[in-house]
Amino acid sequence: MSVARHAWPRRGGLVALEICAVAALYYGSAQLGLLEQLVRGQVTPVWPPSGIALAGLLLLGPRVWPGIALGAFLTNVSLGPSVLAVLAITAGNTLAPVCSYALLRRVGFHNGLNRLRDALALIFLGAFTGMLVSSTTGTGTLVLTGALDAGDFWPTWSVWWTGDATGVLTITPVLLLLRSARWPRGVPPYRWAEGILLLSATVCVGFLETSNTPLLFLCFPLLIWAAFRFHLAGAAPCALAVSTFAIIAATRKTGPFAGHDLLTNMITLQAFNGSASLTALLLGVAVSERSRAAQEIASAVGQLATMATRITAEGRPPTLPAREGERTARDTAPK
Repeated sequence: MSVARHAWPRRGGLVALEICAVAALYYGSAQLGLLEQLVRGQVTPVWPPSGIALAGLLLLGPRVWPGIALGAFLTNVSLGPSVLAVLAITAGNTLAPVCSYALLRRVGFHNGLNRLRDALALIFLGAFTGMLVSSTTGTGTLVLTGALDAGDFWPTWSVWWTGDATGVLTITPVLLLLRSARWPRGVPPYRWAEGILLLSATVCVGFLETSNTPLLFLCFPLLIWAAFRFHLAGAAPCALAVSTFAIIAATRKTGPFAGHDLLTNMITLQAFNGSASLTALLLGVAVSERSRAAQEIASAVGQLATMATRITAEGRPPTLPAREGERTARDTAPK
């Protein structure tokens, strides 16, 4: 009884620390996202807090939702337009990742992103579906309070939804992978050289993305290269990098984003980010599954080879271990 009484304060302190950490990360990343704002100084085509919030829920559990609410409130309280509007926007920013979390858990999502269904669920349920809550709530609140004209609803909504979904598509996979990441050991020098070459090529293509030349498509060979050679550990950061450069191009209206209105640019940006994330995650997961299957086949072949060697050496078939049902039936059979 005494042990349980002392365990509760320690657990409560840990939960409080997790909530404060989520709130701090939400607020800090929000300040970075607001550097690329397009509407009213608070609507941006990239919103990293949404990715951090969903990753926090997936890794720490639903108990950290107050940290999301606190971070969202601190972010929006200085942006207005009124106290009631801030509370409504905060509620939408909190409910969106919670809905995404509930949808992902409903379909049996694994944090390791080791199955194709996990990648698809994160993209279509976690990003595209769950983030509809925050974009609709936030934009509707701005229109109802008179901060936006009714005619600006859809352009603003498109920026809001694009920003929240992009945050999930780019930030959440990286954070989930970092949870289980380990420093590689015994890696030959040529693999390090290949990784540096991939990084350099990504940076070069990123500068081309932000130029006046519409060369966004050059990133896809890099995503394929990263997925096949470095699996999700390389594909997810590569997708984050190319999406970041695309967002910069969209805010500057360069390359394929030049000469179009805001709604068209946001549709183009979301289509690009979705395609890049889909390519990176699906290929990364597919290659990882193929590698695991190859390892299992190699292990099975090794066991068969060992069994064949034993048969040859002993001149009789080895005794195979009985399965659980057969063992139970044998033990309960009458003597």
